[in-house]
Amino acid sequence: MLLIKESRCFIANGIPDHPTGNFPNRGNPNTISEQQLNVCVPLKPKRGLVPKSIKGTVGIAVNGVPFRPNTAGFWDSNARLGHSRHGNKNWSLEIFGAPGKLGLDFNNGHVGRAGLYHYHGIANSLTRTSGSSLVGYAGDGFEIHYLPVERKTGWQLKKGMRPSGGPPGIFDGSYSEDYEFVGGENRLDQCNGGKILGKYAYFITDNYPFIPRCLY
Repeated sequence: MLLIKESRCFIANGIPDHPTGNFPNRGNPNTISEQQLNVCVPLKPKRGLVPKSIKGTVGIAVNGVPFRPNTAGFWDSNARLGHSRHGNKNWSLEIFGAPGKLGLDFNNGHVGRAGLYHYHGIANSLTRTSGSSLVGYAGDGFEIHYLPVERKTGWQLKKGMRPSGGPPGIFDGSYSEDYEFVGGENRLDQCNGGKILGKYAYFITDNYPFIPRCLY
């Protein structure tokens, strides 16, 4: 990590500094390959008034591995697996609700089509080596922490059945749209953000959204 003028920059090759699962595997056909990652985020972030939804990389871990909460899959009744890249965009496949979790390894990471290894949740190896709750930085510059006991998500599963015109069945977490934000006392905001030592930060949680899906 380098501090360059008003930015915090990461220059990495995309290869994690900890063991990974075997790739390709049954749920993921891709092979890890070296990348050229040059990521800079604001050194002194400022929180905006309106959150912005993020579909791709939301931040980067302290070891240079990207955080990517979403998948590229959508509900598709015509697809063999029930989802595809060209499915119904109103129903986004949730990786922790997908059969086989799309090949996630024991660090909640897997590999994209271009060979990029990335996290979809907290990496156990990352928490062991970081030595603190700080595990990364979001694209807007705010810190990302992991405090599973002290910080709880404000999201929960919806109750009942999904509406007609979409995937059948109950809201069971198979899709991002199965969840709703309810907030509550001592809960994180809709972007999984809150305060730590008086400063705003984002948090990775053990429950949805796991990694923030929006940034301020």
